[in-house]
Amino acid sequence: MRLEKKVAVITGGSNGIGLACAERFSAEGAKIVIADLLVEPGRAAAKAITDAGGDAMFVELEAANPEANEAMAAAAVERFGTIDVVVTAAGVSNGDYKSGDIEGGLKRMKQAGEAAAVNPAAALTELDIDDWRRVIDVNLTGTLLAIQATASVMLDQKKQGSIITIASIAARDPLWGAPSYPVSKAGVWMLTKNAARTLAPLGVRVNSIGPGFIDTNMTAVIDQVDEYHSVVIGNTPMGRKGKPSEIASVALFLASDDASYVTGELIHPDGGWFTG
Repeated sequence: MRLEKKVAVITGGSNGIGLACAERFSAEGAKIVIADLLVEPGRAAAKAITDAGGDAMFVELEAANPEANEAMAAAAVERFGTIDVVVTAAGVSNGDYKSGDIEGGLKRMKQAGEAAAVNPAAALTELDIDDWRRVIDVNLTGTLLAIQATASVMLDQKKQGSIITIASIAARDPLWGAPSYPVSKAGVWMLTKNAARTLAPLGVRVNSIGPGFIDTNMTAVIDQVDEYHSVVIGNTPMGRKGKPSEIASVALFLASDDASYVTGELIHPDGGWFTG
């Protein structure tokens, strides 16, 4: 019960890493606010946690919308009185990303491959600016807005708190393809460090998790293409994708008093990706 009597806000909490964090935090005693653009999955996730004996609510959230983030924080305070822990797991891999849309992901991969066959630099030189903006808006600006809204509550209430952003191995490794995703995650890393330095004297810790390839809706399309699957597994010394629950365990450490002297860090649960 490392989070007993704590209130945790989790953006992107309807599936994948966000949902795993919500479930694990609830099991450790926290009250949960699931904030997500996906309404039905989000409500179902909150209900499942409540049915299992926890206490959870759902708030609809467009991550890149300032008013929506303020409303999310206000809803958490109205229901539970405070905010102690935040996980910013809302994110997209590309401008057209839709959670669970394998067909759309395969189509995008095919188009990227065809473009690269004509122009090897197409992922950079032909990148659609709206695609770029969408990824930066959700992944980076959305993280900033969530930090602003929730940290303001912590500071107003003069209490200690823990904010955990979700970056990626792409924060340090550009991987392949369009630059939008790795640039957004590198930005999340630096934003985390800046926020940590600003908020540490005021009692709020800010850390980041940079997962490797985790078995979620976002990476499911990789398993459908042998070429990509082989590259991912071949570059992961553990020889497998990670589980969302393994990321939730790292998040639990950062959220709890076990990490009371840890701030401004980027931790990579990546199966050994950066051992080379």
